Amino acid sequence: MIAYVLMALVFVLGYLCIALEHPLKIDKAATAILTAVICWTVLVMGADSILPMIGHGTSGAFDNAHHAITELRHHLGEVSEILFFLMGAMTIVELIDAHEGFKVITDRIRTNKRVHLLWMVGFITFFLSAALDNLTTTIVMVSLLRKLIKEQHERWFFIGIVVVAANAGGAWSPIGDVTTTMLWIGNQITASGIVAQLFIPSLVCLLVPLFILSLTMKGEFERPVVKPTKEERRDPTTPFERNLVFILGIGALVFVPVFKTITHLPPYMGIMFGLGILWVVTEVLHRGKNEEDKHPLSVVGVLRKIDTTSVLFFLGILLAVSSLATAGHLTQVATLLKDSLGNVFTINIAIGLLSSVVDNVPLVAGAMKMYPLVSPEALGLALPGTESNWLGNFVVNGTFWELLAYCAGTGGSCLIIGSAAGVAAMGMEKINFIWYLKKISWLALIGYLSGAATYIALATLV
Repeated sequence: MIAYVLMALVFVLGYLCIALEHPLKIDKAATAILTAVICWTVLVMGADSILPMIGHGTSGAFDNAHHAITELRHHLGEVSEILFFLMGAMTIVELIDAHEGFKVITDRIRTNKRVHLLWMVGFITFFLSAALDNLTTTIVMVSLLRKLIKEQHERWFFIGIVVVAANAGGAWSPIGDVTTTMLWIGNQITASGIVAQLFIPSLVCLLVPLFILSLTMKGEFERPVVKPTKEERRDPTTPFERNLVFILGIGALVFVPVFKTITHLPPYMGIMFGLGILWVVTEVLHRGKNEEDKHPLSVVGVLRKIDTTSVLFFLGILLAVSSLATAGHLTQVATLLKDSLGNVFTINIAIGLLSSVVDNVPLVAGAMKMYPLVSPEALGLALPGTESNWLGNFVVNGTFWELLAYCAGTGGSCLIIGSAAGVAAMGMEKINFIWYLKKISWLALIGYLSGAATYIALATLV
């Protein structure tokens, strides 16, 4: 019993340190890894007292510890699929960026009107986020807005919409947000199912803030004056190379769901296939260049730019959550939520709002471990009535999983620290937390609730 309580305390303490990363000045990846190792250590050492509590223990202490280690290896296999997928996707995006492939989009924005730019930025971000991911799209769009808008505080309004649009766009795509990717890889949702069910709610989540802002935003914005200098180096790539890598890179990302459908192999195999194709093409494309020009444009060169700390953070937090799943903590939480909140709609909306305060990755990981993925066979064997209706929400593409993908993906927009996109924008533009709370949070909240209401209405009618 002491070990069981200690695991929960360690996890809560680790979670608080992650949430207070900036004031503590300790990287959340370091905290997540320590939390995971300590939780699993306590579980293995206390397995003789913890596992019998949840009906998995035996009479031998050695057997209990061995069972816990076997569970660790099982969870590590699941986590590794997510991590290798993310690493492959990050490499492809960095390769496109190194070739300045995103200029294909950014060079085509020529308007000076605030409202026109607002809608253009919103829709570009929304669809680009679905093809890439919300974090990368935010970085690209912030860089774009710096070239378009001179005054910083005016730029903040557009970047606030970028955060909302990036999170909304990532929610309806299996590769647009790490939490949606987790649900897709875990087979809780399918690529076609999530696109079909969440596109309209996600679009509503963006359209409502855009309409509200359009009523008050007037006039034109001032562009920064660009003065070319002698020090500006020549373009690293030709237009042909930029366009080719951009098309192949986006094609590789979009092809992943198709690859999974055709081959039935896990998504990380599809992303590795796309990366392999791009690797070969770029090697052939630049083989005649000298090493100084070739290296930054190669996969070997861009691998150094990958956000490795984010990968380690996901590793730590997902393993920490899996330790609580193995020990039975998450089953207790799931029962508590069911008894107190009553239905899947309320539970998911609460999870979404909570994700604006704490990271959505462990929230979704926890939900995946708290609630079982119900097979059609198990649903058929369930007793008719309330229990059968409840379990029906947890089949593949069930109401719970679809709404979880939406809420966890878009709820983080309500606070600038609530999503990877918001944190990236805050860091790049030094956006004030209180300013975002006053100017953007209420818009994001109205959009979030409007999208959730849209999903619930469509699910209820169908």
